[in-house]
Amino acid sequence: MELLIFGLGYVGRALAAASEGARVTGTTRRPTPDLPSTVVSIPPEETMHALAVATHLLVTAPPGVEGDPLLALDRAPAAIARSPLRWIGYLSTTGVYGDHGGGWVDEATPPAPGSERTVRRVAAESAWSAFADARAVDIFRLAGIYGPGRSVLDDLRAGRARRVVKPGHAFGRIHRDDIVRAIRAAMAQERGPGARIFNLSDDEPAESAAVIEEAARLLGVVPPPEVAFADAWVGMSPMARSFWSENRKVSSQATKAALGLSWLYPTYREGLRAILAAEREEHPLQ
Repeated sequence: MELLIFGLGYVGRALAAASEGARVTGTTRRPTPDLPSTVVSIPPEETMHALAVATHLLVTAPPGVEGDPLLALDRAPAAIARSPLRWIGYLSTTGVYGDHGGGWVDEATPPAPGSERTVRRVAAESAWSAFADARAVDIFRLAGIYGPGRSVLDDLRAGRARRVVKPGHAFGRIHRDDIVRAIRAAMAQERGPGARIFNLSDDEPAESAAVIEEAARLLGVVPPPEVAFADAWVGMSPMARSFWSENRKVSSQATKAALGLSWLYPTYREGLRAILAAEREEHPLQ
């Protein structure tokens, strides 16, 4: 396997580290000292050379106002068309489903993007799905990503956690390691051309305040004071407002069945406990 990861961010780096037996190349504009020595990092401008030998491609970079950043590169669509790629994966977001008033959505639910950001995501999904006539294409719609170094545990320690209370408003989450497991499972499946949609969201959508309370309990600290949603709204960024303005629960049952797996961390409780346990194992005196 010649794996090209377009975007060595949080998930991309974890996938690169877990891809034993594959030759991995990833794009990045900043130093990535935590990468295994077997992973080759290149600037995005050198992607065309990597595409000439890649058998598998994962795109993690989000679209901008000019569209998908890889497809916007000069000669990229033509290079992809003539490349030896057998599989293309694209990391999208469950935000493409829009607002469902707290109801459930699944892999068959049509997108209904409610913001410019998610409209761009749907356009990028369509652009990558266009290659499915000749290749296997998997679209992964991710819920809120958390994991080591990126969780409410870190927010509490840094004093930036806010316990916003909005009863009935639940968010889905997915641990970084479960994302990597799902991607690896999809890549390992032998199949012909065609596009699939996968939802990567844990099994228990939960209110933000409940997650913060559980993290505080694990750390043995007092949770931050409750903040009513109406009061919190006043100081929210446009990005935060877009998240809170939509309410849906995301099912991943069909995804897990298709990939033959169950989540390592089916709820935020297991995920937060595992993060804390790993931290204490690495730094036992802290």
